[in-house]
Amino acid sequence: MSIEVANISKIYGSQRALNNISFKVNKPEIVGFLGPNGAGKSTMMKILTTYIEASEGQAKVNNFDVNTNQQKVQQSVGYLPEHNPLYLEQYVREYLAFNAQVYGVTKERIEEVIQLTGLTPESHKKIGQLSKGYRQRVGFANALLHNPDVLILDEPTTGLDPNQLVDIRNLIKSIGKEKTVFLSTHIMQEVEAMCDRVIIINKGEIVADKKLKELREGQEQIVVVEFDYRVEDAFLLNLPKVKQVVNTHDFIYEITFSTTEDMRSHVFDFAHDNQLKILQLNQKNMSLENLFRELTK
Repeated sequence: MSIEVANISKIYGSQRALNNISFKVNKPEIVGFLGPNGAGKSTMMKILTTYIEASEGQAKVNNFDVNTNQQKVQQSVGYLPEHNPLYLEQYVREYLAFNAQVYGVTKERIEEVIQLTGLTPESHKKIGQLSKGYRQRVGFANALLHNPDVLILDEPTTGLDPNQLVDIRNLIKSIGKEKTVFLSTHIMQEVEAMCDRVIIINKGEIVADKKLKELREGQEQIVVVEFDYRVEDAFLLNLPKVKQVVNTHDFIYEITFSTTEDMRSHVFDFAHDNQLKILQLNQKNMSLENLFRELTK
């Protein structure tokens, strides 16, 4: 098991940043760690990387305890924090060479990570001259330097333009075929594009832990329909497998069904039986973003 978290809590004064958190992450696996601001994501990542200690519970990375085997954990982990600390007066290669000495890795590895992260065109510059996106790449390259078994990435795509985003996404997916990647992000599309599994945390507690495949299979379905006349919600609630009816605007209704079966035919039959005309009828599945909002509101 690459990451094991058992009953972890972190308390700051009277505030519980984390409350009895437990989960496991296998290798290879890419896990998205999601939650609103202040939910406890960065706190959990700092515990896993030995930057801070938990108040209660136990955590292991590569079977090394984060409290009693800190050096072994640090050797096993590549960490990109949310606020990427860089020496802006150093050149890109100079900065990576400095960290390579700390890890005891070869100069050849420096060139490998520069190429991997797409830093080659900017590698001759000082870090202070780089755009935010390229600075993020420098942090990513540094996290990869010692070829760690576990990558912990806190908002790794921050500041990247669309082209850079695709490059880094592909890199993470490639790394995730052999290693464990545990990442946080606010970009739901990136989670759906990269991750095998998602853990959602809210107010210091886990509210969902599922494979992306399971989430897609268990999605609710929303049918958006516009009639030519107002309909009482109570009548629409009589449709099969209806979970919720919302009158969003004038004669437009969003009907949520607890099934992935296409329910538009049922809505059409309802309109026909009640002598209503349908002006629009569309189907949409509940996205990860909608699920996130539902669980963290």
